Amino acid sequence: MTTGPETIRLAIDIGGTFTDLALEQGSKRTTAKVLTTPDAPERGVMQGLHVITRTAGVAPGDIALIIHGTTLATNAIIERKGARTALITTEGFRDVIAMGNESRYDQYDLNIVLPEPLVPRHLRLPVPERLDNTGKVLRPLDEDAVRALVPVLKKEAVEAIAIGLLHAFVNPVHEQRIAAILAAELPDVPISLSSDVSPEMREWERFSTTVANAYVQPMMARYLRRLEADLHAAGATAPLFLMMSGGGLTTIDTACRFPIRLVESGPAGGAIFSAHIARECSLDTVLSFDMGGTTAKICLIDDFKPQTARTFEVARVGRFRKGSGLPLRIPVIEMVEIGAGGGSLAHVDTMGRIAVGPESAGAFPGPACYGRGGTHPAVTDANLALGRYDPARFAGGSIRLDVAAAHQTLRREVGASLNLTAEMAALGVVEMVDENMSNAARVHAIESGKTYEGRTLIAFGGGGPVHACRVAEKVGITRVLVPSGAGVGSAIGFLRAPVGYEVVRSLYQRFSTFDVMAVNNLLDDMRLEAEAAVAKGSFGAATVETRIAYMRYVGQGHEIPVPLPNRPLGEEDIAAIRAAYDIEYARFFDRPVPGSDVEILSYAVVVATAAPDLPDHPRNESLFTAEATPVRTQQVRDTATGAVSDWAVYDRSVLASNAVIAGPAIVAEDETSTLIGPGWRAVVNGLGYLELTR
Repeated sequence: MTTGPETIRLAIDIGGTFTDLALEQGSKRTTAKVLTTPDAPERGVMQGLHVITRTAGVAPGDIALIIHGTTLATNAIIERKGARTALITTEGFRDVIAMGNESRYDQYDLNIVLPEPLVPRHLRLPVPERLDNTGKVLRPLDEDAVRALVPVLKKEAVEAIAIGLLHAFVNPVHEQRIAAILAAELPDVPISLSSDVSPEMREWERFSTTVANAYVQPMMARYLRRLEADLHAAGATAPLFLMMSGGGLTTIDTACRFPIRLVESGPAGGAIFSAHIARECSLDTVLSFDMGGTTAKICLIDDFKPQTARTFEVARVGRFRKGSGLPLRIPVIEMVEIGAGGGSLAHVDTMGRIAVGPESAGAFPGPACYGRGGTHPAVTDANLALGRYDPARFAGGSIRLDVAAAHQTLRREVGASLNLTAEMAALGVVEMVDENMSNAARVHAIESGKTYEGRTLIAFGGGGPVHACRVAEKVGITRVLVPSGAGVGSAIGFLRAPVGYEVVRSLYQRFSTFDVMAVNNLLDDMRLEAEAAVAKGSFGAATVETRIAYMRYVGQGHEIPVPLPNRPLGEEDIAAIRAAYDIEYARFFDRPVPGSDVEILSYAVVVATAAPDLPDHPRNESLFTAEATPVRTQQVRDTATGAVSDWAVYDRSVLASNAVIAGPAIVAEDETSTLIGPGWRAVVNGLGYLELTR
């Protein structure tokens, strides 16, 4: 996206507890953090807009670009607060979204609970039609049967319609005809087609994604248009872009059409932020650690790029259990997201163990120390009881924390049944949440075929820098980086994201019978579609294209992504692509399978604006260290040893480059605090980032 050096850009990230804002004008950055308003999220955004423009000394009309990310779509699915949706599908396949792939996420649980489909069975409406796997019409669409559904849809007061037909990803003609018939009769009801939303094979995932898109579409479209109108009314008439789960930006029109692509928009911004920091600091292997008010997000970043995936689960009924949620087939940045944030609630379970999350106090009532009516202890209460927060400076001083309330609820809800003081209960809560996050990080690395040796942990979010040292110790990382603006890292990440769009199509091929012309024609069509979507918001900026094929050995059940050349393929490329697959397979599973043919199920083409050149920053190469003077001391209980001691507290805003701080210490700033544990040492590098080494 082409912008001048003094262009004012605003990023807005709505989280479960806080709404974060970051405004950049050239090299100057202003940040703000306000409580989220769940009943009307745009209200919190407007409050934040007034705060940040007043602080920065600019008018809303001076803003040239607004970028927004939100978890509203995810929350609507989890809380089942979406639209009343109907599914139109091929006769005989109405129960696909209920049957799934018939797998069980726990083979030995006789009382297993599976996720309920978003569409009840009486609103899954079959129509006579049939295509074969090549898209050939075996049974023409019965248009009279489609028209007969109109009275049913009206009687049931359906607010959104999903259309998913067998093999429509190859030939969308029947889906498009059904949409045309229903749109003429029900012009105010939005319609989602599986051939548009997720044109890939596997009926369960395709239908589930299409249903989810339809389910959140009315609510998300209303919210985005309300936000757009409120911004315009306040004088902020700049173009509004939305952060997508895959890490790119898109226009509000595209977001209203495919809101399901926004489900992980906030966490995606955090991964983009970490990737940008890694690129600035020339860190090839990084663990991104984003801990906010409701969740913690962990993402592996190699060669300055986050891992990506084609599948995602939402609304899991089994905590952290893969296969227990509703599948979505969308481009996403691959990460682990767990219910471990500042607002995560602690309790003692039936076995007498301290458990934390996934339930969260959210913004209202919030943790007990917020003084807004919360009666259950949260992680923020535990950190406060351990002396880790300054109760007068939390969230930039916008919230004064009640220390007595934190102690009281910890003692009552956790300490009483375990015969622990409030302080020791707090230690147990914090140690448990740190172990939850560390365990999730270990599993994520194993599933990705990677290790943490030599990695740097980049910590951000309101809670990330507070817990970073302890999490790093637990996973074996000896270097932590806390960038400036860490408290609103995801919002800053939005400002670093490219305008991009990913198109995915299925075309079954085997290398033994590879049709080069068919594949090239498909990839060209996909490139044109992606370029058209990006052109709406790139303002003529240069773009970069990435091509990927999803392959597997014949007979296997899952694919591995393999990059393709960004040019027309020739016969001579087939052997090289096959060799690239064997190498990638061996990275995951130690060695390839000789003599087995490889099949390609689908292709992805990503077009995105090119990353800007990084300016030259002074590096921290001086042999001299600057003086770091603490502003005060406060008593802190160390979670590793349980010992209480005086920790020096430093004001980050006045720390000079090359300042050295020996732990234990706290570096405080408006949106977060960085804990430098015993045995750790921090240095302010040439970029103003805190580098912690053990």
